[in-house]
Amino acid sequence: MGIIGIYGLGGVGKTTLLTQINNKFSTTPNGFDVVIWALVSKDYDVGKVQDRIGGNLGFSDDSWKNKSVDQKATDIYRVLRYKKFVVLLDDLWERVDLNQVGIPKPSKRNGSKLIFTTRSLAVCGEMEARKKIKVECLKSEEAWKLFQDKVGDETLNSHPDIRELAKQVAKRCGGLPLALITICRAMACKTTCVEWNYAIKKLKRSSLTKMKNEVFPLLKCSFDNFPVTTQSCFLYCCLYPEDYRIPKKRLVEYWFCEWLLNQFDKFSEAQMQGDCIISSLLSACLLERDGEDFVKMHDVIRDMALWITWELKAKENFFFVKAGAQLFEVPNVKAWSGAKRISVMKNQIEILRESPFCPNLRTLFLNKNKLQEIRYGYFEHVRHLTVLNLSENRGLKTLPMEISRLFSLECLDLSYTGIRELPIELKSLTKLKMLDLSYMEDLRRIARHQISSFSMLQIFRMNCLTMRDDGDAGNVLNGGIKNLIEELKCLRHLNVLRIPPIESVSALESFLSFNLFQRCTETLELRHFSESDVFNVLCLANMERLEEIFFCDCGIMEMKMEKLHIEVPPSPFHALSQVTIGRCHELKDATWLVLVPNLRFLWINKCLKMEEILRVGKLGEVAYMVGIPSPKPFLKLESVHLAHVPKLNNIYQYALPFPCLKNIFIDTCPELRELPLNSDSAKGNQITIWGESDWWERVIWENEATRDAFLPSFKPVLSEMHKILNSASLLCDVWFHGERCYLYFFFQFAASINVSVSSYF
Repeated sequence: MGIIGIYGLGGVGKTTLLTQINNKFSTTPNGFDVVIWALVSKDYDVGKVQDRIGGNLGFSDDSWKNKSVDQKATDIYRVLRYKKFVVLLDDLWERVDLNQVGIPKPSKRNGSKLIFTTRSLAVCGEMEARKKIKVECLKSEEAWKLFQDKVGDETLNSHPDIRELAKQVAKRCGGLPLALITICRAMACKTTCVEWNYAIKKLKRSSLTKMKNEVFPLLKCSFDNFPVTTQSCFLYCCLYPEDYRIPKKRLVEYWFCEWLLNQFDKFSEAQMQGDCIISSLLSACLLERDGEDFVKMHDVIRDMALWITWELKAKENFFFVKAGAQLFEVPNVKAWSGAKRISVMKNQIEILRESPFCPNLRTLFLNKNKLQEIRYGYFEHVRHLTVLNLSENRGLKTLPMEISRLFSLECLDLSYTGIRELPIELKSLTKLKMLDLSYMEDLRRIARHQISSFSMLQIFRMNCLTMRDDGDAGNVLNGGIKNLIEELKCLRHLNVLRIPPIESVSALESFLSFNLFQRCTETLELRHFSESDVFNVLCLANMERLEEIFFCDCGIMEMKMEKLHIEVPPSPFHALSQVTIGRCHELKDATWLVLVPNLRFLWINKCLKMEEILRVGKLGEVAYMVGIPSPKPFLKLESVHLAHVPKLNNIYQYALPFPCLKNIFIDTCPELRELPLNSDSAKGNQITIWGESDWWERVIWENEATRDAFLPSFKPVLSEMHKILNSASLLCDVWFHGERCYLYFFFQFAASINVSVSSYF
């Protein structure tokens, strides 16, 4: 490990750590001939860095400083090449060419070290760091200890209430040492509750003077280092509430509809650009990873972003954000005037009354409220609105007609609303690129030719369809899914598609005969298949975007992998990450899952005759049909959920490595006595195994080492079940494909694996 990179958020303590390393090397015998410290900083000057290094090597006279960069590099190299050295470089913003500076490349052979700090993981890669160390923010206990030390007991004890108020202030700093120390300096002499309450209020508004003057500008350097497109995408994230788990996919879809990803016209291509932007923001520690599918903003980073948007107010480009502010009424519309993006999501707002005058408005987040009514005229003065999010307002039953006059609208999200009918007037929204009608259980009517009129639509989601036939020939939902599919065939620009359940093999064949559907479908639900007791999964192998599949209430006895007349790709199901098999009572195994290399979540429920998940004897089919000689199953699996599978006796005959496994859930599987685990399985992971206590006691282990390794992982189901049962409100709106979920503890389980409940219901 000759080159070591230390990276993390600005103000997190990287320089402090490097200073401690320097002091230790400089004061403690360590076998190194020379220890060199040099500050690099943004827009670094090679000559100045050489001067700092040269000063440590005795090159400090004027004649040496007047040498060229190449001459200095030669002198530095001549000295260091015969020494065992440690070079400490602070604050790298880009790759430093060691040859240009004159630093010999550290290696195991010469025993030298290069240790540097940076805000970006990408710089660690560019510097070829063999070890990358991320400096994290302080945990809450550590942060509070630092806060107490800096503020002092005299201030904290000056009033009985100040200590609790101080804890609130410390919490707002999110464990960022720079923010903590800065706030401590400001509050060290504040001895009244009024002053502390005022500070809390100012912090919530991102307007505390010390933060604006000392913390935000330093953090903003990372922001300034990005191109304008990435900056705009980053600022968009502050529309979400504090500590909110932002879905990466939906975020990129909004960016696309807002024309922030302006390199591509097709979403499938723009998605790559969006994913790269998210990766770059993660690398710069401006976003934080929260599982595979979500990101979060650190509280102080979000405050900094809001501060930046407020600074843009004079340019009519500012954001008005009151997300998660516990509002019962919409703020005074005068406060909105001139805003470009508005978010009042995650509040308790029930009625939208007064129409805001926002001619510059492009984005409006009204989701996660308790909306019941949008008064006529509300959207009268927002004619340039591009993204409208009304999702997760179950009480909202109708839409005002003037939405049809939002001619610039490109994204309309109505998912999880109670809307019963899609107004025919929406046909005028000819620029619409994204329409989300997911989980609209009350939706009863969509006029014929309405969906097909959205000729520019690229993203369409709808997964609920109430089966009814009331003789209304003008309703595309009448008589099942067939009419909807015919409408969708008119949308030539589709890139992402989710449709309601397909309920017969013949309907599936018809659906798959349209090549565009195969290329753009991301979620597929197959229900009530009964025409045949055999289903050939390879008929789905060319669905290149398929991420999630459900088999529910099917009479299938066997899922085969038989060659078809169509060409099967060498890696079928490469995008598939979530599989649910429910109430398929005749099915005996699910060996086809070995074809799913990136499977992350597996749910098998109420399959009464299933005996094995992967049947070793059938793995030969895989080698013959798809050309995979030695399939390695479940390498990406994070969670497996097996419930009410009474004959299941085997998941897989042999132990598997499970490098990504985090959760195993077993409920009412009395014959399952062995798990495919050994002492080497899931090494380095913190696994939780959920199950009934009596089942756990009967589990047979390969050896004692395996048993000892996994004994601490067990968590009994019943104790968690009782906790959830005590909060019956959690169950009120949960449905599992039309029937109430029987897994009372599902929510606890879903939370433990960082999965959105709505992903599965």
